[in-house]
Amino acid sequence: MRLLFNPKPSWHKYSWIGAFLGQIGNYRDNTMETVRLAIEAREHLFSVAKREGVEFDLEKRGILHVYEDRKGFEAASKVNVMYREGSLDCRPVVASEIASIEPAIRGNFYGGFFTPSDSTGDIHKFTRGLAQACARKGMAFRFDSDITDIRAANGGFTLDVVRSGGGEEHRFDKIVICAGVGSWQFASMLGDHVNVYPVKGYSITVCLDGIESQQGAPWVSLLDDAAKIVTSRLGHDRFRVAGTAEINGVNRDIRADRIAPLVAWVRRYFPDVSTSRVIPWAGLRPMLPNMLPRVGAGKRPAYFITTGHGYFGWTLSMATAEILASVVDAAQQRDAAIATV
Repeated sequence: MRLLFNPKPSWHKYSWIGAFLGQIGNYRDNTMETVRLAIEAREHLFSVAKREGVEFDLEKRGILHVYEDRKGFEAASKVNVMYREGSLDCRPVVASEIASIEPAIRGNFYGGFFTPSDSTGDIHKFTRGLAQACARKGMAFRFDSDITDIRAANGGFTLDVVRSGGGEEHRFDKIVICAGVGSWQFASMLGDHVNVYPVKGYSITVCLDGIESQQGAPWVSLLDDAAKIVTSRLGHDRFRVAGTAEINGVNRDIRADRIAPLVAWVRRYFPDVSTSRVIPWAGLRPMLPNMLPRVGAGKRPAYFITTGHGYFGWTLSMATAEILASVVDAAQQRDAAIATV
């Protein structure tokens, strides 16, 4: 599964690509920062899940990167040096160790890298549990709502909202934009430029309907660098396989030719797993050119933003949430101090 690029021109697309190419020289620094945020986020996630009683099929079995040839393994070794410098325990393993770490996988491998501290879970279950915890603390959610305009006035913000019952107007003292690929549009309403581009990814959920499939699927997460595929086990009866990147604008079509290689990959490396019931999915990753999220204050007072997490949305989310909370708290304290002068 490789990158698919639609050459149809648009200013957003080509300006983003230009900025992305300009970040190549910052690859090392950006990678190290991603690792730092990921390690920090993991501890916050475990803490919140335990405190709020969120169950999400958590598995702490690590992730195994596999390589079928020496060239791929040696290229990955250079990246692995950065991971280790960033305090991520990612150790090399020989072919015989791959089979002992994940007995279900079939294939002829040159070697790999294993990160025992990695974990996986069901993001849908986690976010639903987190939403329920927020609701218990007084948060109100408004679903099926389209925000058509944001206006800053009188020290606050007015939002025009369209719902099934008609148009509504809502007033807020402060706002946080955390809207994935829609963040650039909302930020532009406030005069801010947020160069987020939608990079589409595909995945399949393989339903493990029988004992043979359940026993034949891996529990350890896997990353096949050559195929650009990553996997995770979701409970005893589901196996998630994700891969590819597609630069094609705001397009959520699920293409059969992008799903087929994911299914073929499962059949190749896990022949005991039945692919008779596979659920395909496609989603848009909000990517900034430097592959790092933007978190903090916006260009107007009382406006904040957290977006651009790209491939690592859930991985980094709990760290960026803590950063954003500290920024909002600092602004609140600063405003209170000014009000008392």
